[in-house]
Amino acid sequence: MFAKDRDLVVLEPVLHRDVAWVGQRRISTTGSIVGTSLTLNTGSFIDSEIAAGHVVIFDDAVLEVVSIESATQATVSLMRASVESNAIPRLDATNRSVVVYDYSPQLAIVHRQVLTMIGLDPDDADFDESVVTNPGALVRLEALGTLHLIYAGAAAPGRGGSKFEHRAKMYQQRFVNERERVVAMIDLDGDGIAEVFRRPYLFVLERN
Repeated sequence: MFAKDRDLVVLEPVLHRDVAWVGQRRISTTGSIVGTSLTLNTGSFIDSEIAAGHVVIFDDAVLEVVSIESATQATVSLMRASVESNAIPRLDATNRSVVVYDYSPQLAIVHRQVLTMIGLDPDDADFDESVVTNPGALVRLEALGTLHLIYAGAAAPGRGGSKFEHRAKMYQQRFVNERERVVAMIDLDGDGIAEVFRRPYLFVLERN
């Protein structure tokens, strides 16, 4: 997937506070932070399939996972503007709650939609996502679509989440706006140079 959970939180900082129940809880335990190192008291990052790009709620702080060092240790950071930036430490603390929620089902649905909109078929036997040479350009689009899906689910009748309906509509419109702006660069012949440029509504521009 182009986007990760941390990209959702960059756009919607209160995501976990408002609709964590829409996601999947991967781990709930306690741990300690020294600098940018988070150590679990119990549980395992590896067994819980937690990886870089996931988001940790450490006590009251929202942190992104930079890397997993072992089953019980991870490098974490306050939310960064870019994944290329250095990790930003939180204040040291011991024996605090550690919870990780995950929105991979919603991300996967939108990821598939984005691939389809740029003319790629995930069901094709020869499908290779690496033909997209600028995946970073599609992160925001995928994140906006996922936030729409999350809040639309939270606003579903019977769930008592009608207050989230306006956020779902807002993210739907932002997704549409981003779709009109972004261009995917596609390398179809494997030479590492994109020769096809596609906006996510299947209008194709070819490089001469």
